[in-house]
Amino acid sequence: MTTQENLTATIHRGSLNKRMVQGAIIGLILISAFLISAGKGRPEWGNWWMIKPLIIVPFAGAVGGAIYYYMDQVRSKGGWHRIVADLISIIIFLIGMWMGSVLGLSGTYWN
Repeated sequence: MTTQENLTATIHRGSLNKRMVQGAIIGLILISAFLISAGKGRPEWGNWWMIKPLIIVPFAGAVGGAIYYYMDQVRSKGGWHRIVADLISIIIFLIGMWMGSVLGLSGTYWN
């Protein structure tokens, strides 16, 4: 009697690191554009007030990129699964970028 195992292979078009770097770069570009146009932050932070948002927002973008990578399992089914996976990925990425921006700018730029 032979046993037959179901071997399923997930096809990822890009590596996890690549997706996380892409998300982090998007976050870095967005927060950099905001910070360049922003005025001075809170005086107690001095000139270093931009460090906090420049760390937190790209990190949130990297997490969004990781979510996109892990949604490949659903996306690979095709059809409406792909559309739903893309929408979920975009919504999670946008919420993550918003929360990262709030956390990064809270206390440094905003009261």
